Amino acid sequence: MARQRVVIIGGGLAGLAAAMQLAEDDVQVDLISMVPVKRSHSVCAQGGINCVNKFTRAQGDTEWNHFDDSVYGGEFLNNQPPVKEMCDWAPRIVDLSDRLGVPFNRSGEGNLAVRRFGGTLFKRTVYAGASTGQQLLYALDEQVRRWEVEGRIQKYEFWEFLGPILDDQGVCRGCVAQDMFSLEVRAFPGDALILATGGCGLVYGKSTMSMVCTGGANARAYKAGVSYANGEFVQVHPTAIPGADKLRLISEAARGESGRVWVPRNKGDHRPPNQIAEHERYYFLEERYPTYGNLVPRDIATREIFAICKEGYSVNPSTFAVYLDLTERATGIKAHVLRKKLGNILEIYEKFRGVDPLMEPMQIFPAVHYSMGGLWVDFEKHSQTGGLRLESPRNQQTNVPGLFAIGEADYQYHGANRLGANSLLSCVFAGLIMGPALRSFLGNLPGGSVDQVPGRLFEQETARHKQEFEGLLKKDGPENAYEIHRELGELMTRNVTVVRRNDELRQTLDELAKLRERFGRCGLSDHGTWTNQTLSFTRALGDMLLLARVITTGALLRDECRGAHYKPECAIPAPTAESSDELRKQARTWCEKYQRQNQEWLKTTLARYTPGSDDPQITYEPVDTTLIPPRPRTYGLKGAGIIDQVWKESFTTPAGQPASPGAAAS
Repeated sequence: MARQRVVIIGGGLAGLAAAMQLAEDDVQVDLISMVPVKRSHSVCAQGGINCVNKFTRAQGDTEWNHFDDSVYGGEFLNNQPPVKEMCDWAPRIVDLSDRLGVPFNRSGEGNLAVRRFGGTLFKRTVYAGASTGQQLLYALDEQVRRWEVEGRIQKYEFWEFLGPILDDQGVCRGCVAQDMFSLEVRAFPGDALILATGGCGLVYGKSTMSMVCTGGANARAYKAGVSYANGEFVQVHPTAIPGADKLRLISEAARGESGRVWVPRNKGDHRPPNQIAEHERYYFLEERYPTYGNLVPRDIATREIFAICKEGYSVNPSTFAVYLDLTERATGIKAHVLRKKLGNILEIYEKFRGVDPLMEPMQIFPAVHYSMGGLWVDFEKHSQTGGLRLESPRNQQTNVPGLFAIGEADYQYHGANRLGANSLLSCVFAGLIMGPALRSFLGNLPGGSVDQVPGRLFEQETARHKQEFEGLLKKDGPENAYEIHRELGELMTRNVTVVRRNDELRQTLDELAKLRERFGRCGLSDHGTWTNQTLSFTRALGDMLLLARVITTGALLRDECRGAHYKPECAIPAPTAESSDELRKQARTWCEKYQRQNQEWLKTTLARYTPGSDDPQITYEPVDTTLIPPRPRTYGLKGAGIIDQVWKESFTTPAGQPASPGAAAS
């Protein structure tokens, strides 16, 4: 009997974890990547990976707390069973990584070193310097190389995914891909296809993401019928270095190691930062959020930085920026200690700004960083644990049978806002659970083995993609794809990031239509048939325009504020009264509005492709919040304690469940 075969697209953490797991199960894997797998975007992750550990357990921490922090951070838009299962697995995943040789930092006693990240009060993040993603990736790559030698994994680096192959029953039977050197187009038959193709940050032009993060593979799956979920939820990281070519991340680890965000108390004070006295500094995150301080979740920190710059407190007279201070004067920590823990990101700042960040505060500003939305995937809840039934073939499977999605390519784990250091965890976790899920799926294949599929299906799909490629190669219009991409990035960054307004979102859709029209008149500056990067980029531009419309349409329709999605006209005003009776009355009104908002908008956006049009069909589905009831997300905002108090008193049942609207109002 022939060995069953699975095709994996993407060689980052999720793809490598899945490949390793499937090879252990004696499944033949074709692993396809546009770049050498060791240069996949996972390599850029800096800060660490979350798990409950013995130090946090001694403080009362549990996997349930990690789960609660994750869904609270995502403002309850994440389906809870998959998140619970992920948090339960986290300690085991770190143990596995340790055994695979990841060089995690350690204490003098040999214990794993830990640091605190945003959205939690526990030091739950273990790390390998400031290059945790790289070290995890290299460890998994070694495992994949071992199975390559055994013949169970065949790696295809510098191949680009063009689209899935679906049979007459709509079942995925593999994919078509193109060699980025010779431009050969060929089919890769498979009993299942896994997309581990990352996010779509390049839709915004400049971001912290690698230049291959166009979302092209996701868009091609979407065009083939896969639903796209919560596309409007895009994370803007609060701390990055502005740059002419791209934006470079300064990890949350900097704040986890006591880095402090501040601006001068006097607007327009542009003295060198080291000349500004302590009493003249405004540590606005610490003052507004005394419980979480500089480690509020990313969406909140980003909005606060954005707002304070708009109020006139920017520290750079030419652009928006605030200080992120790692000097000993601000942190109380010796420079050599921070250099050991944060070496890589300190070097990045010094290289691109010419300033030692341990001697002078860094100038930083938010940048597009991560896609919470992605391809819709299913799950099956375990009736007893509340987590996942791991052997279910529904886990991570899209609405197209046989087509799975994992890592940042799917939407499942982070809701409306991802917590720092949960991304590496979700990537490895989703890859590992492909083992039991695929074991079940392959044991009962819909329509039988791919070996029984007539060869003409693969020939037809290969011919179709080859015809499209040849048509694109001949394009000789007056428009420049790179110029259209620059305009797309500026448009999306201006109107669809930190603050969103409906009139500007409608204007964005109009502008996207014009860009799409111009895209049709694009010409290629290179018509060669060897390593033609212009061809690949132009093809991806069409995909980015498609996803930009999904993101913008979802944002326009969602009339609320939730996590990274913020509309000023939908914000619920915070209580401000001075008298206690009036304050309580205002808090009650706030809670009533929040309850109505959840009733209307606590649901997943589903976008479906409309053949012949960029306009998506939008529907919604409910979110599984059966384990932890939604509650106001205040993060200890100064003065907001009355909201939490009134919510507990009047808007929840004794069991902690949400009260009915009528009961709450009585």
